[in-house]
Amino acid sequence: MSQDGIVLVASVSIFDNDKVLIIKENKPNAVDIWNFPGGHIEYGENIIYSAQREVKEETGLDVKLIGTTGIYNFISNTNDQVILFHFIGEITGGILNLEEDEITESKWIKVNGLSTFGDEDLREPHVIKQIIDNLLEKNIYSMSVFNEQLFK
Repeated sequence: MSQDGIVLVASVSIFDNDKVLIIKENKPNAVDIWNFPGGHIEYGENIIYSAQREVKEETGLDVKLIGTTGIYNFISNTNDQVILFHFIGEITGGILNLEEDEITESKWIKVNGLSTFGDEDLREPHVIKQIIDNLLEKNIYSMSVFNEQLFK
């Protein structure tokens, strides 16, 4: 969702055993750079549903959200204020099937391997690196911080 230069985004670190999924984007403002699956929260959409929908659209995977590394507020490379809700997810179904037009590649990588990416390889590297640090330090919070009943 975007309003007056404010963009709401949800993204997910999807875990399978000790590895996390990272995708290479091919979008107008993000060409050949790595990110976690995610995207814009639509107006009136439940944040948790949005995260699950975006993962399904980009990867073909169904996920259950089991935690969050937090909320990140930053100015993007397009000069929008972004409020990013980042979640931890585990696969509950589906098969890896990348969204052809916007995702060119994916890889499963150990969390400590994420720190080997250079700034030029990551979308919004200052934010992605904060997320990686939180994953490495296991700074993961309960999903109970999200009051879903507000969206029913």
